[in-house]
Amino acid sequence: MSKFWSPFVKSLVPYVPGEQPKLERLVKLNTNENPYGPSPRALAAMQEELGDSLRLYPDPDGDLLKEAVASYYEVPAAHVFVGNGSDEVLAHIFHALFQHGRPLLFPDITYSFYPVYAGLYAIPYAAVPLDAAFAINPDDYQRPNGGIIFPNPNAPTGRLLPLTAIERILAGNPDSVVVVDEAYIDFGGDTAIPLTAQYDNLVVTQTLSKSRSLAGLRVGFAVAQPHLIDALERVKNSFNSYPLDRMALAGAAAAMADREHFEVTRARIIADREALTAALAARNFAVIPSAANFVFVRHPQRDAAELAAGLREHSIIVRHFNQPRIEQYLRITIGTSEQNDALLRALDSILG
Repeated sequence: MSKFWSPFVKSLVPYVPGEQPKLERLVKLNTNENPYGPSPRALAAMQEELGDSLRLYPDPDGDLLKEAVASYYEVPAAHVFVGNGSDEVLAHIFHALFQHGRPLLFPDITYSFYPVYAGLYAIPYAAVPLDAAFAINPDDYQRPNGGIIFPNPNAPTGRLLPLTAIERILAGNPDSVVVVDEAYIDFGGDTAIPLTAQYDNLVVTQTLSKSRSLAGLRVGFAVAQPHLIDALERVKNSFNSYPLDRMALAGAAAAMADREHFEVTRARIIADREALTAALAARNFAVIPSAANFVFVRHPQRDAAELAAGLREHSIIVRHFNQPRIEQYLRITIGTSEQNDALLRALDSILG
């Protein structure tokens, strides 16, 4: 800890991302990356940007991407905000919409960046316990708050909250901003984006990292009514007016337009998720129902940390969260059929 650090920095507890090891022949099932490559149209669009135009700044408003998102979800472009990954979009939401002095509400088991952002922006928060089945109970969010945020499907559990339950939360909190973080929605749920036309307190965020295979590009967006989008634009233009480069804007817009590639690859992941769920259940794993591109599992007779260590010896890495309530669970990303089979063979060897 440096003597030059500010007192504020000394108090921060940073987010710890999933491990990105530099090992050969590794089956990497720990960070929910898409096992299939990006849209060929996205790659071609990015290739076209490799030229003299890179000497020029990109469009600070990201209109090309906003129009692509707006077209896909049939909303006005003025209802779309774009940023450098959904993490940056979420950071601007915390800064622009949650600083009201009352506690922000989010689940106790959820995306671990939420408490980090709350600490960064000095926002008080309350972690609302999931029920015994690791599901969100909408009634638990009917209390005074300075905002509400949760992933849907939730992470790391993978459980999906139906739109009717989301509407109960929205209707019960008309004076609070409610953020639905849909990083994994394309793998098994219905987006809440259509609800933004009805509820002026709803923000829906998404990323192109998962279902559109662009984790390395860092692109995310939010959809909400213009009075909320304007607040995000004010923060963004006070922080970094050029968050997305020319290649990111071109590639992301093309990926949104390539519906065929999107549908084929996500259907493959959904099918492989169901097959892997059945195979794990046959091996006595308890599997939380998942609508995401991962499964959250435990084995009643084997320690989760030991299982993770055993898989690593087979050059397979999964995510283990050493925290209360879920220390005996592993989060396993859905890989290719070959990767999933390698996982099952390794588990058979470990379990004996």
